[in-house]
Amino acid sequence: MRPSDCGPQYKSKLRESANFAAWTIKKICKDIGPRPSGSEEELKAQLFMAEKTGKAADTVDTEEFTIARGAFFGWMKIDAVCLVLATLLTLFGMAAISLAFVVVAIVCLMGEFLFYREFLDRFYPKQTSHNTILTRKPTGEVKRRIIFAGHADSSFEWRYTHIGGAPMMYFSFIYAAIGLFWNLIFSIVAIAQGSAFAPSAESIHWYAWVGLAFIPAYIMLFIFINYKVCVDGANDNLTGCLCSAAVLKFLDDNNVRFENTEVVAMFSGSEEAGLRGAKAYAKTHAEELKNVETMFVGLDTFKDYDDMFIYNRDMSGLTKHDDRCCKLLKKAAENAGMDMKYSVIFAGASDAAAMTQAGIPSVSLAAMNPGPPKYYHTRDDKADILDLKTIEKGIEIAVEAAYLFDEKGLCDNY
Repeated sequence: MRPSDCGPQYKSKLRESANFAAWTIKKICKDIGPRPSGSEEELKAQLFMAEKTGKAADTVDTEEFTIARGAFFGWMKIDAVCLVLATLLTLFGMAAISLAFVVVAIVCLMGEFLFYREFLDRFYPKQTSHNTILTRKPTGEVKRRIIFAGHADSSFEWRYTHIGGAPMMYFSFIYAAIGLFWNLIFSIVAIAQGSAFAPSAESIHWYAWVGLAFIPAYIMLFIFINYKVCVDGANDNLTGCLCSAAVLKFLDDNNVRFENTEVVAMFSGSEEAGLRGAKAYAKTHAEELKNVETMFVGLDTFKDYDDMFIYNRDMSGLTKHDDRCCKLLKKAAENAGMDMKYSVIFAGASDAAAMTQAGIPSVSLAAMNPGPPKYYHTRDDKADILDLKTIEKGIEIAVEAAYLFDEKGLCDNY
């Protein structure tokens, strides 16, 4: 019987689960602190959450993998340097070489940020990161598996989001993007005008001088990430981790163990470094994930109640999640008293995108103002801004999803 079919004692249990999540988050922020991808603190937080989940998990497995922490956002510095050089080369009539630098900038941007490939990793120092997987086994044979996951690492600070919120963040990106396209278009124009390799006064056109106006944009891009500040990440994404753990704890507190459905809570590592933990998990467990009907639910940032959405498209809208997973989650939200809307992660990606790319039916659930809010990837993301109501609703929807998946599996009819 699902919680939505039961009495008020289940609502009380949900509030207990939310309190458990909030207390654990506050403890991690106080005693462990910020957790860069592939850091000792990232692992400490995972193990602490596993410990506090207690006997709700029958097994706890920690798996390590190698990352290059600086690679994912490394494109920003590379692009900034390439675009400064492209601007100056156009000014000196070397448009062909300028175009080559613009192409390098575009390739780095697309490879890392747009498609989340491990494109630049070979050029950066390596670290060891971890995934910690908590499993609640069924009473019988495993015929289905549902995985709830949040990432344990926290981001380095986005400088302009901290200084000026979303408007300044967008300004820095748009300013640089216009400069990139300016360089691209007018390098091609200059080549067509015979200035591919013509360092002379006659080869310096008006658009080369205008290009200098974008130099500040490239400087802004170069220093976009403040590597001196790693944020607490209380909401992004300890809330997702603890909502995942709370599903197991809720089942255990109510003496519920499914007959054939395995319930998993995963604390992934290095999501902020380009979904590396989810990618590693999908690769390591590829065979078992496809041998048993499996559904992956990425839980991320439960802070803004009125902005809780089911994300059916991910990775800047380029990845489409499984329709059956989306419908199941929508029904789970309905059972929890919410008419949940679908939305798109229009810039960036979640762990669910990595799983969908690996062929695992997946969906993402999050409650964050898509603005984004001023706390996103800044030092403002502290435990004192946690929203208990949003965390509780996230847990309730996740628990409902577990019950639905146990009853019907993945299907089109909910």
